[in-house]
Amino acid sequence: MSAPPILIVHASGTNRDGDAAQAIEMAGGCPRIVHVNQLRRGDVKVSDHAGVLIPGGFSYGDALGAGQRLALELRLWFGHELSEVVAAGKPVLGICNGFQVLVKAGLLPGPLAGDPVNSARQVTLTENSQGKFECRWVTLRVEPTVRSTWLQSIGDTLIRCPIAHGEGRFVSATDAVTDELETQGLVAFRYQNCGAVSPDASDTIRAAGGVYPANPNGSSADIAGICDQTGAIVGLMPHPEDHVLDWQRPSGNPGASGLPLFEAFVSAAR
Repeated sequence: MSAPPILIVHASGTNRDGDAAQAIEMAGGCPRIVHVNQLRRGDVKVSDHAGVLIPGGFSYGDALGAGQRLALELRLWFGHELSEVVAAGKPVLGICNGFQVLVKAGLLPGPLAGDPVNSARQVTLTENSQGKFECRWVTLRVEPTVRSTWLQSIGDTLIRCPIAHGEGRFVSATDAVTDELETQGLVAFRYQNCGAVSPDASDTIRAAGGVYPANPNGSSADIAGICDQTGAIVGLMPHPEDHVLDWQRPSGNPGASGLPLFEAFVSAAR
């Protein structure tokens, strides 16, 4: 079976596209790093790819706010193409800055019951509660009740990987919005309370409960990532692409790699 082509969007300031490409290739995909200007000129089309990944970094130097300028470009220049990608069931993944982009473009979580036409942003990613840039390893759990069909195959999986952000705190406009994310299965990843993780220790792990540093940024309900109503679009703040090889982890027991996430993504793109 041929490797599905995966579009990795690059903008000025993007710096994790190479890491994302490595993870996609290890998972069996064919990564194609494409500058956003090539997409704007029509040199490359979003629709020519089986999946879309928006990687981390500091796109446009966080001008207008983290992810805001690239979000504007996606919405204005590629909104229709991305809608077609999602309608075709192709997966879309945003990591760190890519997650910020998808949220600020209005693609995550998308329309909710209280705002069916998605006229107002219901969630955002804002400054860490500690008031500083956080760079540390965290543990995530893929929520077993997640709506995303391509994540369901790895539901309840633990992922140990680093974060690197100053604006990663997930907040909702109201508690009712957070409740809806929960009841609709739109919470995709949640920060967990453990340090070093072994694959057989899941019964000792629980949600971080808002406690720092397990919840490294003060995110509501320990939410590290979400999906949209279609289940095709997924975003998260941590960097699973930075733990796809055993030697990348700083210490602790083996396992809890981020590779299963990319394998699920590539599988959905086939």
